[in-house]
Amino acid sequence: MHRLFFFAYPIFSFEIENTRDVLTCITFLFASLFVTGLVRHLRDLATAHHEQTGLLDLTHDAVFVRSLDGVIAYWNRGSEKLYGWGRDEAVGKIEHELLRTQFPAPLDEIRRLVLATGHWEGELHHMRRDGTPIFVASRWSLQKGRYGEPLGILEINSDTTERKRAEEALRRIQAAYFAEAQSLSMTGSFGWNVTSSDIFWSEETYHIFGYEVTLKPSIASVMERVHPDDVALVTSTIERTATQKSDVDIEHRLLMPDGTIKTVHLRARPLTEWIAGKPDETVSTQFVGAVMDVTAQTKAYAALQESQAELAHAARLSVLGELAASIAHELNHPLAALAMNGDAGLRWLDRAEPNIAEASEAMRRVVADARRAGEMIARIRGLASRRSPQRASLALNEVIVEALQCVHYELQSTQIEVLLDLAPRPLTVLADKVQLLQVIINLIINGAQAMATVDDRPRQVVIRSRENETGQALVSVQDSGVGINPEHADRLFEAFFTTKSSGMGLGLSICRTIVEGNGGRIWMSNNSRRGATFQFSLPALRHS
Repeated sequence: MHRLFFFAYPIFSFEIENTRDVLTCITFLFASLFVTGLVRHLRDLATAHHEQTGLLDLTHDAVFVRSLDGVIAYWNRGSEKLYGWGRDEAVGKIEHELLRTQFPAPLDEIRRLVLATGHWEGELHHMRRDGTPIFVASRWSLQKGRYGEPLGILEINSDTTERKRAEEALRRIQAAYFAEAQSLSMTGSFGWNVTSSDIFWSEETYHIFGYEVTLKPSIASVMERVHPDDVALVTSTIERTATQKSDVDIEHRLLMPDGTIKTVHLRARPLTEWIAGKPDETVSTQFVGAVMDVTAQTKAYAALQESQAELAHAARLSVLGELAASIAHELNHPLAALAMNGDAGLRWLDRAEPNIAEASEAMRRVVADARRAGEMIARIRGLASRRSPQRASLALNEVIVEALQCVHYELQSTQIEVLLDLAPRPLTVLADKVQLLQVIINLIINGAQAMATVDDRPRQVVIRSRENETGQALVSVQDSGVGINPEHADRLFEAFFTTKSSGMGLGLSICRTIVEGNGGRIWMSNNSRRGATFQFSLPALRHS
């Protein structure tokens, strides 16, 4: 194959006739190259900007840029969807006017924070184009120029409306449950700002005090309900609490407008606010607390105490029944002595020459015997009486001796030896004398009955009183009987449990109720060799 070539002379030519034009050509060449590079760079920037804008349009968050004065310069597609305003409608508008923004803090403070730190985060309340309110989690970032000068603010908002609604619904449910729980337990809550005197009550607190929820609670409204007999107590508690800022734990009564009486138990503790950087200076003190309507519990407790008193009375009557022979024997002594000394006095007076001195002596013995019989009857009446407990300061050793006098004949007739080992120093307790006598007598009789079948060793009851290592008064009654079956040891103090064929099962249960009701405890242990020891302790009163 043959190739053909054609040659032609050039029509145009490039020639620099003047050497001065060389500089112009070079300048033109570099300018052309610079402009071409700049155009390419601007095209690349536009492409990158378009790509970035496209990426911002892909996000579901609302992203926009605004000036420091709030004028919107950029508005992405996420903003259009979230707020309903198109890009052309939003750009150039002041954001906070367009969206009717509600801020969690003054806007000037937020702006100062952004300028100082470069960013801010918080929750905002906006309005859509159709007037629908929405909540957004907002993040602001300060945009700066080449030399660090602030140019504008990039704002990214995430819709939290549904989460906010869910949280609010959860709060409403929790509040409803909380209110219902307070109503069921009859426990109200309250807050008290001592500095401002502001008081907050829960709905149940209003119910307890018998006020409408529209009332603004105050100390005066509290005192209006306090029972007249408890006003001094409540007033002093409020004054002490306000000055000392200490915990509160008080029980008092309310007198309601219809005349009914409520008993409330109030507890509170202080929550103190401090000046930042100055922990020694207090801004204000607030108290948070609870008030419980314990009227029903108080009545139930009173009924329980009454029932326990009835059981204790029944147990005492049972003991007196067991001691009937002993009582009759003990009374026979002074009564027989009364008759004998009365007869002797009459004989001394009936003589031809009356012996006044001997007659007077006989009359003095009559008086002494009558007093002895009277004291014995008084003790029996005390044990048999049905009355409410009356606490008093008691010398423990004297109560033990009096209890022994009540069972003297019982112990003597069954040949039981009593050994007393009483504390050398006086032991004083705060208790009801009849109840304390009942406990000691019951323990002595139990010990005596435990030795009824013992005939191979001495029958002994050892009664001791001491101050134990914790400073309490301790009484022990030790016998030399058969001891307690370990299987029954844990049930001895249960009501109606008995190891006796004819027992009621109330004695030890009542003893425990009495001892624990006076702040003590009672227990039993088998001796190392034979018999058992019952002990109880009570708080001892200190002598000044």
